[in-house]
Amino acid sequence: MEKDPLSQASEDFPGDSFSYQATMETGVSARYMAQASTSDDDLLDITHGGSVSDQPSNGIDGESQQEDIPGLGQYDDFHTIDWQRDIARDRMRHRYIVKKKQESLMDLIRGAHDAWSGWVCVLLVGLTSGVMAGVIDIGATWLTDLKFGICPSAFYLNMEQCCWSSNETVRDISGNCSLWLTWPELIGVSRDSSGGFFLEYISYVSWALLFAALAASLVRMFAPYACGSGIPEIKTILSGFIIRGYLGKWTFLIKSVAIMLAVASGLSLGKEGPMVHMACCIGNILSYMFPKYGRNEAKKREILSAASAAGVSVAFGAPIGGVLFSLEEVSYYFPLKTLWRSFFCALVAAFVLQSINPFGNEHSVLFYVEYNKPWLFFELIPFLFLGIVGGLLGSLFIRANIYWCKFRKTSRLGQYPVIEVIVVACATALFAFPNKYTRMNASELIYLLFTQCGVTNEHDICDYVDRNFTNANHAVPIAMAGPGVTTALWQLSLALVFKMIITIFTFGMKVPAGLFIPSLAMGAIVGRIVGIGMEQFVFSYHDSLPWFFEGKCSQDESCITPGLYAMVGAAAVLGGVTRMTVSLIVIMFELTGGVRYIVPLMAASMASKWVGDALGRMGIYDAHIDLNGYPFLDSKDEFGHTTLAADVMQPQRNEPLAVITQDSTTVAELQQIMKSTDHNGFPVVVSRESQYLVGFVLRRDLLLATDNARARLESLPGSSLCVFTQHVPVVGSGPPPIKLRKIVDLAPITITDQTPMETVVDMFRKLGLRQTLVTHNGRLLGIITKKDVLRHVKHMDNDDPETVLFN
Repeated sequence: MEKDPLSQASEDFPGDSFSYQATMETGVSARYMAQASTSDDDLLDITHGGSVSDQPSNGIDGESQQEDIPGLGQYDDFHTIDWQRDIARDRMRHRYIVKKKQESLMDLIRGAHDAWSGWVCVLLVGLTSGVMAGVIDIGATWLTDLKFGICPSAFYLNMEQCCWSSNETVRDISGNCSLWLTWPELIGVSRDSSGGFFLEYISYVSWALLFAALAASLVRMFAPYACGSGIPEIKTILSGFIIRGYLGKWTFLIKSVAIMLAVASGLSLGKEGPMVHMACCIGNILSYMFPKYGRNEAKKREILSAASAAGVSVAFGAPIGGVLFSLEEVSYYFPLKTLWRSFFCALVAAFVLQSINPFGNEHSVLFYVEYNKPWLFFELIPFLFLGIVGGLLGSLFIRANIYWCKFRKTSRLGQYPVIEVIVVACATALFAFPNKYTRMNASELIYLLFTQCGVTNEHDICDYVDRNFTNANHAVPIAMAGPGVTTALWQLSLALVFKMIITIFTFGMKVPAGLFIPSLAMGAIVGRIVGIGMEQFVFSYHDSLPWFFEGKCSQDESCITPGLYAMVGAAAVLGGVTRMTVSLIVIMFELTGGVRYIVPLMAASMASKWVGDALGRMGIYDAHIDLNGYPFLDSKDEFGHTTLAADVMQPQRNEPLAVITQDSTTVAELQQIMKSTDHNGFPVVVSRESQYLVGFVLRRDLLLATDNARARLESLPGSSLCVFTQHVPVVGSGPPPIKLRKIVDLAPITITDQTPMETVVDMFRKLGLRQTLVTHNGRLLGIITKKDVLRHVKHMDNDDPETVLFN
């Protein structure tokens, strides 16, 4: 009986199953024929189009159940995807659906469903991300305030909500009011007494240790992938790497709870990076509702790019900044339609968060401020100085943190992650409590440093001599710094040193930990100190200012806004740590509403990046990718060496290459080749003597095909031939051959041995290749995999090539 292979789309619609599959001319399904017969015609026969291979499915009408051998066209854990193959699969699936639309109303509906499924998926991701962010913001705020006290009238209210119902208009620096009871007051001790301070200290440290231990234990027991920021891994996954479970539901659930506990424990970390990871978890989970994305790894990454934009959107209340962050920092493949979908996803997420209103004001971020003073041209000099300081601090932080993380990996410290978290949390709480600027939540500190001094601002940082506000609408008069400002300056200097040191030890521990908030806090401290210095400089030389200060500064009102310097400093340090530029500026002005301050932010950010790049080319996320040995080829790097493909290919000269012949390899020889090597795929050649290339076949597909043949036949003799050609050779009295042509990629990417490695590296970056075959005069010489390219790049840069751990 002659078999007529029929190419069908690899998409599953609700109730129907469409895939490439083998069907008989009579319309009888391959599964039924396998049960009825054992002839070689009925063995696995997977239709292959170009560089496509996919899951088999059943029945010419698409009504039957899914095939018994799922997984063809899928990938193993810790492997790189083949972008070209997956995109070709999707094109073929799309062409099939367009062709079928003409045939019936149901097919038309299926075609419409396929067209809008991308938009529906990112809509759902945006909605879920917004809800997730609202819950985490509310939960983290309540748990943070629990360290200081409780609201007896309604325990579920945080400090600010508790005090809303109070008639007191003024609260002290820690936000206390009469309705909010600190822990000493609950047992009848005054909060202002020495005993009250000691009890507050004890309760603060105890709660911090409890929260940190809980967060670390949850991560250790239930979801080891829920630790850290997640952005280095997200970048690697979006570049085409598979990490099973990293974007799973357990990771999402545990990270959601653990990040609230970790933030509340007072550890020097933020929730913004983990929010990007959690949004990508949502994107991954929801993509399985749409097989167009769930079954195609390259297409799934379009949803993950949109999800990462939603993560930043809800973390900072910056939807446009989120889209640019996804484009600039995390995404590897970013077609125009992904840009639109990311924009829509970030918009929906921000809208939902605004509706939930987690901070109780009209803004979706905690530190929203607005300035009304213009900046002076001369101020570009201190802004550039802040950029230089930001670059220096960022580079120092990266080097110190990577050194400590390497020590953790190579010493016994890495075996006790929970104890490490508890020790760091204990040290953080003990040293943070005496200084009010480190005791308060990092977001509140940033808000305090960003704000202008006004009528209602009674913090030490606004304690100026003879500054009287006779009118709330009157301009802020220039004045000399009082004792409160002096005290605040040295307390802030101590806070800067403490935050710098403790964040080095915190980032990389086995708890969810973001880096945005600690970096912004350090930068805001530096900026506020420089801003107060500039303000006092103008005050001291008020009457003899040079010409460029004339105008605004010659009047009695203050022309320097220290809060603006804090904002610029925050952007500079964050830029120095992450090496972000465009997205960072947009995030900063969306955070603060300060559109008129784009130029100062740009100047500081650019200076920060230049200084940081001069001291070390990698940002913190790239450094952690490098530390973990992930196979990430950064498209921003240049390869300037003059090596050739022949220098890099495997195997090197005079070594045998594992190949499969097109019509003379037996099942036993095939199994021996797979047993003796760990390659992910094998070239198919005409014969071992000629070495002329036919195609390339993946190990995974070979295993699935032989296992399926073994399951369908009563026995699979080792002497059975594996045939990879169209025409099956005549086999006398021996067992029937197995036809495997349909799983061969007949159009593999090939290069010659004289191709410059600069071109090869570009091909791997821009085409997303998994491997390429090397030929000479049409004959196969060797193979270059992504791992070989990465190791060669490291070797040429005088790094250790053995640090690349994965394929």
